[in-house]
Amino acid sequence: MPFSPPPPLPRPPSSLSASPAGALSIPPIASLSGSVTLPGSKSLSNRILLLAALSEGPTRVTNLLESDDIRYMLAALSSLGVEVAEHSPTSVTVSGVAGPLPVPAGGTGDPPLTLDLGNAGTAMRPLCAALAFSALPAAGVTLDGVARMRERPIADLLDGLAQLGASAELTGRGDPGCPPVLLRPPAGSVGGRAAISGKMSSQFLSALLMAAPLSPTGVSIRIKDELISAPYVKLTTGLMEKFGVTAEVLDADSPTPTFVLGPGTYRSPGEILVEGDASSASYFLAGAAITGGTVKVVGCGSASVQGDVKFADCLEKMGATVTWGRDDITVTRGEGGLRGGTFDCLEIPDAAMTLAVVALFAEGPTRIENVYSWRLKETERMKAIVCECRKLGAEVEEGRDYCVITPPDKLNDNVLIETYDDHRMAMAFSLAACGGVTVEINDPGCTSKTFPTYFDVLEQVAVR
Repeated sequence: MPFSPPPPLPRPPSSLSASPAGALSIPPIASLSGSVTLPGSKSLSNRILLLAALSEGPTRVTNLLESDDIRYMLAALSSLGVEVAEHSPTSVTVSGVAGPLPVPAGGTGDPPLTLDLGNAGTAMRPLCAALAFSALPAAGVTLDGVARMRERPIADLLDGLAQLGASAELTGRGDPGCPPVLLRPPAGSVGGRAAISGKMSSQFLSALLMAAPLSPTGVSIRIKDELISAPYVKLTTGLMEKFGVTAEVLDADSPTPTFVLGPGTYRSPGEILVEGDASSASYFLAGAAITGGTVKVVGCGSASVQGDVKFADCLEKMGATVTWGRDDITVTRGEGGLRGGTFDCLEIPDAAMTLAVVALFAEGPTRIENVYSWRLKETERMKAIVCECRKLGAEVEEGRDYCVITPPDKLNDNVLIETYDDHRMAMAFSLAACGGVTVEINDPGCTSKTFPTYFDVLEQVAVR
């Protein structure tokens, strides 16, 4: 049965109360204590689905994240003719096509096939690259999404694809440098050398790396400036190795590494488990550090391939007690409470949003640096975080790629937090309730992007 992106996954009821305006009212939380089994990682889920589709043989994917972004990827693969059998909302089997994605030919004069990818960047960027290496119908394929997707940059990826001989262009219906993207059949084979920027998003490099083995001539990709969020690239190459393809990295320790891949075929590992989402772990670990409770998250730990587990190191630096297991992390607040400090969050931009809320409970100011990528995410996260922290009473200095948060003596009560249709704004700022105040979260259902049951899970470990 084909997948289809709309409507999004149902947004489950929470035991918390809803205000008349549709916001979710979270009463004061005394502490967070207990154990949380994490949903699958969004970044891993969509990468695994694409690699499984390109592979030789079927791949059973378990602990798949149940969220809107994953449904968009599944729907796109289904529209392209990839067979996907759904065993449960968190388990599917993808029948790989052993090479480039199959694209329905369509009839003469038909408009381009259009794939709706919502606001799923982890579907838009990799699919764009993979399709550029595939046999496309004359009319081409258009990749589009919601209004916010038309504000999210993709020009650096298209520049790299153009250097490799692909035909990928912006339609002009989005902001400059942003989707929709129209892919057409190239004039010749796609491959060779490309130099791209890594300053805006590591997803562009990850997308090219996953698509590169489809080239009949091989691909060499050089970062021409600097690479942000390098752990996400390591996550990508690590997954590629699980599917039988290894990228050679030249000048790996320099700011401008080069990645080389020859022609190859991905091969299914048979079954693959999606690791628990480290970004989602941050909310529960932070809640424990703020309140003095003890929370254990299960699904990622010292053996994790995700960079966001380093958020626990930030909590430890602030004074929390952190205990690591191979597949779990436990946090409680230290005896002296939490202290502010300076944190380079280049490698943990998503979890850094949680750090901004933890800063409201620390002694002294907290400086969060190297987070320019906040401005390019699901919403303009820098402005959103600054605005909502100020509502709660904090003093905030905003820079191009940093902010400094000085906490108030006491948080303002009954503040309505705007979430800007950004799942991480809703989840991070729910922790304001740990300050002895009631917080109202507007549009709590936006968490369906990555963690539809977040507020129910929060209630399970909340102590009042």
